[in-house]
Amino acid sequence: MKNITLLSFLIICIINACTEPVSISQWRGPNRDGIYPGSNLLGTWPENGPEMIWSYEGLGAGHGNVGIGDNSLFICGMPDTTGVLYAFNFAGDLLWKTEYGEEWHQNYHGSRTTPTVIDGLVYLESGQGVVYCYEENSGNLVWSLDILKKFSAENIQWGMAESLLVDGDLVFCTPGGPENNVVALNRFDGSTVWTSKGSGQPAAYCSPILVEHNNTKLLVTMRAESIIGIDATSGESLWIIEHQQSNKIHANTPIYKDGKILCSSASAKSDLDGTVQIVLSEDGKNAEVKWRNQKVTNLMNGFIFKDGYLYSSPYNKSIWHCLDWETGEIQYTSDAFDSGPVIYADGLFYCYSHKGEMALVKADQKSFNVISTFTVPLGTKEHWAHPVIDDGRLYIRHGDALMVYKIAEK
Repeated sequence: MKNITLLSFLIICIINACTEPVSISQWRGPNRDGIYPGSNLLGTWPENGPEMIWSYEGLGAGHGNVGIGDNSLFICGMPDTTGVLYAFNFAGDLLWKTEYGEEWHQNYHGSRTTPTVIDGLVYLESGQGVVYCYEENSGNLVWSLDILKKFSAENIQWGMAESLLVDGDLVFCTPGGPENNVVALNRFDGSTVWTSKGSGQPAAYCSPILVEHNNTKLLVTMRAESIIGIDATSGESLWIIEHQQSNKIHANTPIYKDGKILCSSASAKSDLDGTVQIVLSEDGKNAEVKWRNQKVTNLMNGFIFKDGYLYSSPYNKSIWHCLDWETGEIQYTSDAFDSGPVIYADGLFYCYSHKGEMALVKADQKSFNVISTFTVPLGTKEHWAHPVIDDGRLYIRHGDALMVYKIAEK
């Protein structure tokens, strides 16, 4: 009887261990929506900004930010034409670095990806379309795969820019081949689990999301001329919504809320551009457009959904929009701060302008109020990398420099 009781206890322990949520660090936060967990963060900053804890110059060109593990953080760069994955501890000491292969150096030079970190493994995709998996502690390569070569796809104008999506035992990639448009790989060895024709269009610059809608698990992403929904367990293409952008960039990750999906791109001078909300059917296997607002465009700055409203800025105009989630109507347009990437934590917006200023903003459906600003002191070239918040720290990447600020209350 005692043996049976002990066996039962061990089985329960194993089940609990297997079902315990796995921590993941990925592009634009835990849910890929730009909203980061955190509390007791600074409500205002000193004139020169919060305290810089540490910085590192010499990463090389790059536009992605950090992925964060249990004891270290990871970031990519391109010092010459070869990509490098760097590992730092939380004090800013360089633990290791490893060259992972040719990076994108044809135009707007540098790495694009933000590493995805889960279960002691680090995943990244180069601008040349090669997916890599590394051990977090050692920097040893576990596997790599050239997804453009493997799945008969061609690279895109400004290089592959996907930050990889991981779910369970799978890592999802979007090479954009005419037959193998979106693929799921075994994340432990890189073997193919399924491929999907999807829209059959070339890749865009979008990093996908995973949507759990009723009993259907969907992968949602944008291709060159469309938004697509795919069954994430089988690869079956479920629906396609046409969506246009002049240079076929579509760099923003979609967001999902209560059966609705929102996507936003820059202008295409057509009736199918701008910002669009899609409504899913009950089973998620069909979708239709609820509204489209062509006046609100967004090249690659991301957007925040909060309390029934959307907040975003276009690429080349110094304005911010607030939209009603249900109708798509503009509540107001503010010129209080220059446009750029946006994230959110602890009741405030963190806006990083393309001119290199960081702002702390209080915004709601009635107003957009800048509380504090400071100018980023280090780095090179474009201010495109989206900021990251983790454990009371703000991570800002500007070209070859990474800056880490303390934003927690004392």
